[in-house]
Amino acid sequence: MIASLSGFFTGLSLIIAIGAQNAFVIRQGLTRKHVLLVVAICAVSDAALIVLGVAGLGALISGLPWLLEIIRWFGVLYLTWFGIRSLRSAFKVQVLDASGVQSGSAKTVVLSVLGFTFLNPHVYLDTVILLGSIGNQFGPDKWWFALGAAVSSFVWFSSIGFGAKAASRFMSKPVFWKVLDILIAVVMFSIAILLAFYSF
Repeated sequence: MIASLSGFFTGLSLIIAIGAQNAFVIRQGLTRKHVLLVVAICAVSDAALIVLGVAGLGALISGLPWLLEIIRWFGVLYLTWFGIRSLRSAFKVQVLDASGVQSGSAKTVVLSVLGFTFLNPHVYLDTVILLGSIGNQFGPDKWWFALGAAVSSFVWFSSIGFGAKAASRFMSKPVFWKVLDILIAVVMFSIAILLAFYSF
């Protein structure tokens, strides 16, 4: 129980910060399209990375700094492209119904969420290396720690995804979507700049 609770609160503390992935989940929730799909992909991906970290992948990644460099620059390019796309969207959206806001096909949404999840080096530093290292401190109870951390991901992504979906009916004015897309663009550009200059 102690290991599970530690995993839950440690995982939650690392995932709560609003980054590219969370911003995308919130926006997808507000469009009310493919919300369950996005939440499931984010939560399952996080859970898989946590399990791999506890199983020892973190130590392997730590010994391959060039791999984080490759992921870093793909991430920078991807975030910059999505930021530009969000800015362009900010000046196009004219619909009055949140459910009518363009969110892309299921395939586009899946590719986007996978990009935000796996092209961010911080996901490997936080989820695989950090959580993996902490989890292994619990010895034979490390899998309970992993379970707690995985549950925190499911709780968090479900909360922001379906919470945004429930709130979308109150956010139907076009100006809201323009502001939201501009804010998302700022988040994407900021994280891209951070990744470009961050010392891993």
